[in-house]
Amino acid sequence: MPTFDIETHKGDIEAIATAVRRTWMVPAGPIQDLTSWIERTGCFVIHIDLPDAAMDGVTIQAPDITPPCIFLNRDQPADRMRFSLAHELGHLVMHRIPTLRMEEEANAFAGAFLAPAKDIRPYFSRRRIDLALLANLKPEWRMAMAALLYRAKQLKFVNDNQARYLWQQFNMHKIRMREPPELDFSTEQPTLMPKLLSLHIGQLGYSVADLQILLSMYEEELVEFHNLTSATRPPDRPKLRIVS
Repeated sequence: MPTFDIETHKGDIEAIATAVRRTWMVPAGPIQDLTSWIERTGCFVIHIDLPDAAMDGVTIQAPDITPPCIFLNRDQPADRMRFSLAHELGHLVMHRIPTLRMEEEANAFAGAFLAPAKDIRPYFSRRRIDLALLANLKPEWRMAMAALLYRAKQLKFVNDNQARYLWQQFNMHKIRMREPPELDFSTEQPTLMPKLLSLHIGQLGYSVADLQILLSMYEEELVEFHNLTSATRPPDRPKLRIVS
C-alpha cells in the first residue's frame, strides 16, 4: 500500500488521493466497490460490533509483520461505512506518525478519494446545491448526502453561510444522523478474510477449533464473526504447517 508524507506534499491531500487512485489504476468517477479495491492491496477489511457507538472504524497494523486490518462498525449505514473505510485508508496512507490534525486530514482524504475534484465538479458546477441535488447524487456516487455537502464545501461550491443553511435543513428534516432509507444502498461485503479462512478449512485441513486457537478467539465468536457456518473441514487431509 502506498504511503505519503503529508508534510513533503505540502498538505496537498487532493494530490495524495489522486496519486493513490492512479497507483491502483482506479477508473475516473465513482468507486463502485471500495472494499474490493482496498482488499486487492492485501489489507483486511472486517465488519464488527464496536463497543463504542461513536467509533465508526479503527485500523490496526503491526509494523513489518502483518498486513493492516481495518475494522468497521457494522452498525452504520452503507454510505457512512464507505466514508469510514476511505477515512481509515487516509490514515494508512498519510499518518505513519499521529498528528493533531490527522482526523481532519483523513476526512479530507476520504472526500477527495471517493469524489475526485475533476470528476465531481461537473455535478456541482452551475447547479443549485440543495437537499434534492444531494439526494440525486447519493446513489451514483455512493456517498452520504452529508459527505457530498462536505465535499461541495471543500471545493468552494458553497460558502459558509450556504453550508450553514443546508445543515439547518438537514436538522429540520431530521436526516442529519439518519438519511432517508429510500436512498440506502447495499453494504459492501469483505471477501478476503472469509476466503482465507475457508481456504484453511477447505484446503489445508484446519478445523474451526484450530483457527480459534491460532486467532485467540472463542469458537462461537469466530464462526459468527467471520461467517464460517458453512465451512467444513475435509476428512483425512493433513494440515499444512510451516516449520522454521
